[in-house]
Amino acid sequence: MLILLDTANIEDIKKGIEYYPIAGVTTNPTIVSKEKTDFLKLVKDIKNVIGDNRCLHVQALGMKAEDIVEEALYLNKILGENIYIKIPVIPEGIKAMKILHEKGIKITATAVITPQQGLIAAMSGASFIAPYVNRIDNISGNGINVVKEISQLLKIHGLNSKILAASFKNVEQVHKASLAGAQSVTIPLNILENLLYHPLTDSSVDNFIKDWENVYGEGKRTNNL
Repeated sequence: MLILLDTANIEDIKKGIEYYPIAGVTTNPTIVSKEKTDFLKLVKDIKNVIGDNRCLHVQALGMKAEDIVEEALYLNKILGENIYIKIPVIPEGIKAMKILHEKGIKITATAVITPQQGLIAAMSGASFIAPYVNRIDNISGNGINVVKEISQLLKIHGLNSKILAASFKNVEQVHKASLAGAQSVTIPLNILENLLYHPLTDSSVDNFIKDWENVYGEGKRTNNL
């Protein structure tokens, strides 16, 4: 399982990398716009923070295949190693994926709502397929079932693309996507932190400390008795 941070906030990225097993960062135009700063400087800063061993996913904004290809080549050139270009699964996007795949550019198919969109993107060379779990749920669909069916299709047809499940609003969605076959998820920092949170865990730790300190003294640890 790969865990990616779905954010363009530098402080959240720094904290995520410090505490958690983060494999990379995903951005999109909405996330980037929230930071209200120069785009190129921002993505370069993110790249500097995460380093070359973690992946960065950046979305192309062109609506024509030729424009998407031009953006992708530019972003790949200025950002360097381990860059994935996010491309929506529209006809012009699929055309661009085929061209970019031939050029060796890594691709993440985004805005995936149906299993067949995921299958076509995988056949067109996308390394990651990003189904929008919560957005599917919001239109009375079943986002987790879409993840499951994409996983089945990839296995049936021998495709090497990985599912990068996206658009989460709670921990349960992340958990179910992991069980449904997603090899990776992209989530904001608050949801990542909630994956670890449970009041019984906190109370257990509090009781351990209380019992220990009743015998060995406040602030004492195993290495300073």
